[in-house]
Amino acid sequence: MPFHVHIQNDHQFPADDHLLRRAALHALAVHDLPEDAELTVALLTDEAMRTLNRQHRGVDAPTDVLSFPADALPEEVEEAPYLGDVLIGYAYVEAQSAREGFPLAESLALMVVHGVLHLLGYDHDTPSHRAEMWQTQAEILNQLGIRPEIVLAYEQEEDE
Repeated sequence: MPFHVHIQNDHQFPADDHLLRRAALHALAVHDLPEDAELTVALLTDEAMRTLNRQHRGVDAPTDVLSFPADALPEEVEEAPYLGDVLIGYAYVEAQSAREGFPLAESLALMVVHGVLHLLGYDHDTPSHRAEMWQTQAEILNQLGIRPEIVLAYEQEEDE
């Protein structure tokens, strides 16, 4: 594969690293990116996510996923371009998945896809952007064999 996805799980949360990597690779594969592009997916505690959410978004609460894109890609790259970091609040997503009735592995895969799409410039700040992002997420999850209803469930939760 031309892309490099690093999984960081310092707390040894029970997670399927292979599925997390596949989710990121599928999200990357539908975009025209330089060969050997890299990113990191990190599973963090709610405390760490709360701190980052407060520092970067002004929200004093844990969250499910945060994306931190790297600087714009240079025109000519001698090293593999680094796309950025996708940070996932493990306990937050675990509680979400239990509440929504989806397997944790599928919910984590959705967060990876969602976060990678943010790294690639997608957003859900307007209804049209949101529709495009949610459609792309559903297509990628379908490729992974994950029911697209998971996107709708989380979309409804975001609206509340």
